Amino acid sequence: MGLTSKLGNMGVVTVKLEDAINWSRTRAMWPMLFGLACCAIEMMSTQAAVYDLSRFGMELMRPSPRQSDLMIVAGRVTRKMAPVLRQLYDQMPDPKWVISMGDCASCGGVFNNYAIVQGVDEIVPVDVYVAGCPPRPEQLIHGIMMLHERIKQERIKDWA
Repeated sequence: MGLTSKLGNMGVVTVKLEDAINWSRTRAMWPMLFGLACCAIEMMSTQAAVYDLSRFGMELMRPSPRQSDLMIVAGRVTRKMAPVLRQLYDQMPDPKWVISMGDCASCGGVFNNYAIVQGVDEIVPVDVYVAGCPPRPEQLIHGIMMLHERIKQERIKDWA
């Protein structure tokens, strides 16, 4: 299998820098809990022993946006909450990603009124949508794995 098989047990691994960086980003994501409704309960259960998000490098939900690179918006967002959500997103260091979890976060859900934002993508850019009301933990894990695949395809643009 190419250079890897020729090097054998010499302890040498060859890889492109972009691939190494993207691999490390997927193995050490630090999600921020932004739970607003019943979807947050399902999101919290993904940390439990049955689903165990720590196998993806997500040991615990971070309380501060300055320590996290993944925002999982779970539940409906009100118009009053929208500026707070944007401020938290702006405080996150780059690179940062957003998962919209549940129908309420993705499109307003059954709450079609003036007080509810009809999709969190009006406030922050969303990378992955997880459908359901509320989505099961397996669906959230599938969304995280989809985000991992998307991150692996990213290219380094700026070398400051």
